[in-house]
Amino acid sequence: MQVVSRKEKKFLVDLAGAKKLEGILASVVAPDPHNGLQGYPIRSLYFDTLHDRDYAEKLMGTDPRRKVRLRVYDPSGDFALLELKQKQGDNQRKRSLPVTREEARRLIDGDADVLLTHEEPFAAEMHALMSINGYSPKAIVEYDRMAFVAKENKTRVTFDRSVRATETNFDLFDPRLPLYPVFDPFNVILEVKFDGFLLSYIRSLLNTIDKSELSVSKYCLARSVRMGYQF
Repeated sequence: MQVVSRKEKKFLVDLAGAKKLEGILASVVAPDPHNGLQGYPIRSLYFDTLHDRDYAEKLMGTDPRRKVRLRVYDPSGDFALLELKQKQGDNQRKRSLPVTREEARRLIDGDADVLLTHEEPFAAEMHALMSINGYSPKAIVEYDRMAFVAKENKTRVTFDRSVRATETNFDLFDPRLPLYPVFDPFNVILEVKFDGFLLSYIRSLLNTIDKSELSVSKYCLARSVRMGYQF
């Protein structure tokens, strides 16, 4: 099991501002080794309760709150990450459990008992959480990410583009998943994640571009079309 605890800030940036900041960051911190020329894709299947409690709590700004998801970086791969992301204020805690492709499919089909085959206490916790609260698949979200990493304070700056989603097909491993855009293609979601405090030189770099703080999650973006909300 992997545990990540840190603070997180999220901003909305236009394409020009994002490209400018990416260029500056590339000269002072290390790019994520997975970046390539256009970044790398991330695909997440979000689960929620029968009455969409997690979605509603995000909209209402409830604190603390959580998200449950399965995540893959390559739909043709042989594993996924079952993740529980918990947020309180600016603090985030994310715990991840690798599951096989077959185990992920069983979770998608509603069989949380597959987690009982794992010895990790986190697996038992997720089994109880998903079973008692009736978690089921709600939406798949995919986007392209460009990331930069500063070793100090475990700082990570990411740029997420082309956010797309579906609420009709929950096959996380489908290479031709039917997705539709759920976010303005002329804007980028900038996320800054760090331990303790934000380094002064990273803060100074962020101040070189026009940006606005963003509170909406990608999961909410995916659900907003059917729910009728505009962000």
